[in-house]
Amino acid sequence: MIKKMINKCKIYHLSHTDLDGYGCQMVTNNYFNSIQFYNSNYGREINERFNEIFSDIQNDKFAKNIILITDLNLTPEQAKDFDSKVKIANDDILIILLDHHKSGQDCANEFEWYFLDDSRCATKITYDFFSNIFEKNEKLSKFVDIVNAVDIWLDDKDEFELGKVCLGLVSGAKEINRIMFSQENSSYLFELLSKIQPFFEYENAHIVLDENIHKIKKEILKQSKNDTLNNLISKYNVNLLTKNRENMTIKYLNHKGILTYNIGNVSVIGNDFLKANKDYDFFMDITSRKTVSFRANGKVDVSKMASKLANGGGHPNASGGLFGGFKDSFIYENIKNQVNDLITKKIGNKNEK
Repeated sequence: MIKKMINKCKIYHLSHTDLDGYGCQMVTNNYFNSIQFYNSNYGREINERFNEIFSDIQNDKFAKNIILITDLNLTPEQAKDFDSKVKIANDDILIILLDHHKSGQDCANEFEWYFLDDSRCATKITYDFFSNIFEKNEKLSKFVDIVNAVDIWLDDKDEFELGKVCLGLVSGAKEINRIMFSQENSSYLFELLSKIQPFFEYENAHIVLDENIHKIKKEILKQSKNDTLNNLISKYNVNLLTKNRENMTIKYLNHKGILTYNIGNVSVIGNDFLKANKDYDFFMDITSRKTVSFRANGKVDVSKMASKLANGGGHPNASGGLFGGFKDSFIYENIKNQVNDLITKKIGNKNEK
């Protein structure tokens, strides 16, 4: 009965941003086709992601929907808010939370959809839950045991050292920006976690895997010819930015630019993007620390932009400043709206000659 019901649903899976969080999604990705992934750290981002899921449910218009939350413990206020929204939405939405953080005990006591077990990591809880409904998977089970060993720190287990390498792999996988490209980031993490699994069978697997992580990343990011990892990351991101540039375009006076968020390596990616997109005049990146970086390729003096918009300055093709009023967000559109409001406030409808 449960299996038939789940198979008819669209799954919206919200999980944490560490190995255990993505491990949960590796599990559900194995069992479901109609599934969409979201990731969040703790605090306000959980609320923003939950609201994003609700908006997507309304747009998707599936008859039945499941909101699955894993490896995230909610505050009592969040749990009450989410429970209320689901009840108001009617019976077409079911919420399930699978977690192992003891700090969520009060929520687990109050809400029947909140499942808590602090003896297993969330990945193992998720695997046990769905493998009992569908079928067990030996290969996936081995991955689950590795995640479990490191996440709840079973340092006497054979899988522990391998788990430590996997933990570092995920925490260091910053190549694709999660806020701007959430689906692409998820796909990248899934591919990383899939490609490392053959190494689990090696003798001294943790050492062999550690020595091959650089190569694995290059294999995933390489689109044509080989290059340094740094250059491959830049090319990969430039392609993503080019593909999504219409949604990321901003205007400054009579100049067209692209806005990024926490892109990292701004000089390389910014200049590579402008070379690949000749119709764009500037590249602008804002960070969670409120700093702003500007890059250009001779078509606009970004030192003037930095001065006007962010009380900054620098060189005509490379400048920076600070957007003091910036309120960090986890939704790209909210970030873009703030920058557009800043530009409107500072320059109105004027044109710079």
